[in-house]
Parts: sequence; C-alpha cells; structure tokens
Amino acid sequence: MSELGEVRDLPPERAADAAVCTEPESAITRVFHLLGKRWTGLIVAALMSGPGHFAELRRAVPGISERMLSDRLTELAAFGLVSRSVEEGPPLRVSYSLTDSGHALRPAMVELTRWADSHLPQSAGSCPEAFRE
Repeated sequence: MSELGEVRDLPPERAADAAVCTEPESAITRVFHLLGKRWTGLIVAALMSGPGHFAELRRAVPGISERMLSDRLTELAAFGLVSRSVEEGPPLRVSYSLTDSGHALRPAMVELTRWADSHLPQSAGSCPEAFRE
C-alpha cells in the first residue's frame, strides 16, 4: 500500500491480507520520528501564529525545560522546519519562526485538531486555538 486508507479500495481477497498489522510506510515513520517526540508538535503549534522569542515559546509550552526547548528548536531547524534569527542588542535576542516547510504542516495540524476534538476526551488536553478552523 502506498497511502493510508487504501485497504477499503482493495479487492476482498487482498483486503483481508492487508487488514493485518503491517509496518507503516517509510514517510509516516519519518514524520512520527520527528513530530512524535514529546513537545515537538506543541512547539510547531506555538509558532503557527507567528515568530516567537525563546522565553515566549517556553511560556507557550508549559512544562518544557529550557534545555529541552533548545534541543527541540535545534532539531526542528536542522530539519528545515524552523529558522533562527539573532536580533542584535543590547540585549541580544533570538527569534524563531516556521519556514515554508514548517507552515506546510498547518493542514495536517488542523486535521489532527479536528480528530482530537471528535475522538479524544477533553481531559486529554486542549487543542491550540490556531488549529480550530
């Protein structure tokens, strides 16, 4: 199968075979390897509404440590989803923003938010307002 959800399009004799657990496609594995890490999706969500400084991002993602935020931002920058810009001071300030690749995640984030609203109990946490379209 090349895309999710193609089991229903298979002939009955093949659909039964395809209905068993199989290894996910390479692309979805890569996506969740990056975005499935704790805090990463929330950082991307926080940046969807515009650039933010480190302290603003730390407040936007409650519970994240400075070191973890720094590590995740570095990783997102290495994958080309976030850009880092240094604002000369004094004081010196660093701003982070989504690249075009990062902004391209918006439709997926919106759909995940819709899914969560429909299928996850409210006690599981609230979805960022930026994804309620």
